[in-house]
Amino acid sequence: MEEQPANIQNKNWHDKYYKILLIIPALLLIFSLVYMVNFYNKHGDFIQKDISLTGGTSVTLYEKLDVNKLEQDLQSKFKEVNVREVYDLITREQKAVIIETTSDAEETKTILKDYLKYELTDENSSFEFTGSSLSQGFYKQLLIAILVAFVLMGIVIFIIFRIFVPSIAVIISAFADILMTLVVVNMLGIEISTAGIVAFLMLIGYSVDTDILLTSRVLKREGESLNKRIFDSFKTGMTMTIAALLSVLVALFIVKSFSSVLAQIFTILSIGLAFDILNTWITNVSLLKWYVLKKSKNG
Repeated sequence: MEEQPANIQNKNWHDKYYKILLIIPALLLIFSLVYMVNFYNKHGDFIQKDISLTGGTSVTLYEKLDVNKLEQDLQSKFKEVNVREVYDLITREQKAVIIETTSDAEETKTILKDYLKYELTDENSSFEFTGSSLSQGFYKQLLIAILVAFVLMGIVIFIIFRIFVPSIAVIISAFADILMTLVVVNMLGIEISTAGIVAFLMLIGYSVDTDILLTSRVLKREGESLNKRIFDSFKTGMTMTIAALLSVLVALFIVKSFSSVLAQIFTILSIGLAFDILNTWITNVSLLKWYVLKKSKNG
């Protein structure tokens, strides 16, 4: 296919502004890094952890209770407490109440017994306790798993493309997806569970698929203009991402009332997929286009 004349190419807004567009994700990335540094200095960690990662007790009460009043009353009795409802998916009827606290099981049971004025048995409640040492050990293993997955992903990217700039562009885009998602999660005050960590592992895979598609088509397709290769990749990649995002949002709407574990996974994935659109089709495209045009100019 014949290349367009330079005067026609200059009319293409993307040819004019693709470098300027990089300012948007660059500013977001800088903000995210500064935010996470401040967050770590304040909290001593990169996330807000729930009891599955800090240790504590989870109690399920199989009866109808006023959740807002219950949480308000229990806040003066526990150091940390979180109360949420479990609904029937179809009827939306309350089926149970889940209470999470950092207190141990015996203390929790005593406080709830005094508050509710009846005995807690296997028929009307269930208790789950996780020790702090076990939770911390599991948390460290999950962090190592994420780090190893990211490093292996980077190695595979370099093996596939064997060119530094396109490979590093994919890795930067994937890193930005994860970092920006983490910032939003922290800003929303979401306490991450083990399921949330797993969601970030899943996000690594979601983050690189469209980047690999884009980079492969731009570098390996011949006989087509650069803009056509990018646009064809954009049509396919956006179809993939939008389909995944809509699926996740529908699943989130369905499960949010009865499964906090699944709701957290789908929330993190939906945020990450939204940022993936930005980082793939602005960050990666701009860096890749800059590299290809510079390489063709230098011969």
